[in-house]
Amino acid sequence: MAKLGEKLKTELRHSWLSNGRRESVAEHTWLTTLMAMTIEPYLPKKVNGEKLIKMLIIHDLVEIYATDIPAFKTMNSPEMRSNKKQNEIQAIEKIREILSDKNGQQFYDLWFEFEGKETYEAKVANALDKLEAQLQHNAAPIETWLPIEYKMTFMLGRHIDFDPVLSQLKEFIEDEGERKMKEAGINIDDSSLQVQC
Repeated sequence: MAKLGEKLKTELRHSWLSNGRRESVAEHTWLTTLMAMTIEPYLPKKVNGEKLIKMLIIHDLVEIYATDIPAFKTMNSPEMRSNKKQNEIQAIEKIREILSDKNGQQFYDLWFEFEGKETYEAKVANALDKLEAQLQHNAAPIETWLPIEYKMTFMLGRHIDFDPVLSQLKEFIEDEGERKMKEAGINIDDSSLQVQC
């Protein structure tokens, strides 16, 4: 598993670090787990912390084979979303087969639970995944942002609004992104940036 997991250190995301270097999938995963550990005591509903951390570690494991596809590439294309989903399912099936033990089945089950977004742990994991991505964009130079990412700054609500604590965190992250854009001279009042969540 270590050899497989190591590949996520070199699989790059469409995110940059504050020093201008592109972020790896492994770095994204690490920060989401740190966020989970930090916010867990403040969540209003009891969460299975061990399960949450495992889910966050496993959710992007499929990118070993399916690669990282930025959300903006699939958000307006049902065909691309479907292809991405199929490639990820094939990847988690391959990972389960490689492990060929109870760990393989556990990884498989946790991945599908994350994707289903029905349990509280899955909802929190999904929310943290999205929040970390915006947090990282906020830390990166504005020159690394694509115009679509200006709008995406305000699209977090549908992933987060089930929980008041995560909603507070979302507001802070959105405000930070908004300030960054204003400082760069980007007109955030432009109607094309307004999002109905």
